[in-house]
Amino acid sequence: ALSSTSAFARRGLIDWRAGAPMALAAAVAGLAGAASVSHVPREALSFAVPIVLIGIAVYFAFARKLGDADARARLGIGAFTLAFVPVIGFYDGVFGPGAGSFYMIGFITLLGWGVVRATAHTKLANCASNLGALSFFIASGGVVWSVGLTMAAGAFLGAQIGSRLAMKHGARLIRPLLVVICCAMAAKLLSDPANPLRVAVEHLIGG
Repeated sequence: ALSSTSAFARRGLIDWRAGAPMALAAAVAGLAGAASVSHVPREALSFAVPIVLIGIAVYFAFARKLGDADARARLGIGAFTLAFVPVIGFYDGVFGPGAGSFYMIGFITLLGWGVVRATAHTKLANCASNLGALSFFIASGGVVWSVGLTMAAGAFLGAQIGSRLAMKHGARLIRPLLVVICCAMAAKLLSDPANPLRVAVEHLIGG
């Protein structure tokens, strides 16, 4: 997220006046979420998140007016920063999967931002909540550095390529990619035999 955020920032696609407070809110919420991991019912999240991800995939697949141009906002930036961003940031610190998609859907549906602009600020907010959560885990000694640095190197390269393609092709690339990513994350969560949603569906089918 840090790599792609820097790529979007270098192209002037991040509005720091609006984005900096969002990043701060996301970072604080991410830290709070990480600190609350043991107190949040993860089973409920494991049940609900795949459903939400599939819903987001359906929205991006079939929404008609979804392009790079901004649309009418349904919520002011101040309210969005204080109400929506901390919720997703906290979730990112607690659980994580799909946080970027949740930020994205908020920027598009609540602020009315175009896909590229929303993507740039999604990367900023996601990066901030990740760093907030990471700071807690570093302080608590919960980071396996050999694994983390290897993953970070791969993520850096992928983010650089992805951000450049996103800026070049805009909504034509980002929209179908979001559909695929949301479906893939939902499938990954449901691949766990212990996932409560999967267990419920299997129980329902099995009678």
